Amino acid sequence: MARRLTRIPPEGCCTTPLRTPPPIEGGDAVVTRLKALADTTRFDIMRLIAAQDGPVCACDIVDRFDVSQPTIAHHMKVLERAGLITVSRRGVWAYYAVDPRGMEEMRTVMSGFMPRAEQAAIAV
Repeated sequence: MARRLTRIPPEGCCTTPLRTPPPIEGGDAVVTRLKALADTTRFDIMRLIAAQDGPVCACDIVDRFDVSQPTIAHHMKVLERAGLITVSRRGVWAYYAVDPRGMEEMRTVMSGFMPRAEQAAIAV
């Protein structure tokens, strides 16, 4: 017959009331953005686009990665649908840029993961 061990929690454990974080407006969109960035190739594509001063032609993106053009196109579509990048077309060419609205929403959400004291220190 197995003996059950009784675990005694350390002092202060399980007694501190936890604050409930405020709801996030558009929480599903945030999760979609995080999922889009969870892929290594998409993360690297996003970093490449964000490092540029202006829109980047799709052909320049394809040349930087060791995957096929259709695969890059798929990744670009995921990033666009997630609201992380914008696309503009010039003839048959597609140009991609960071979507500032999506990035600002991500910045706001990510800052919510910092303790309040650190948030106040950064705001100063």
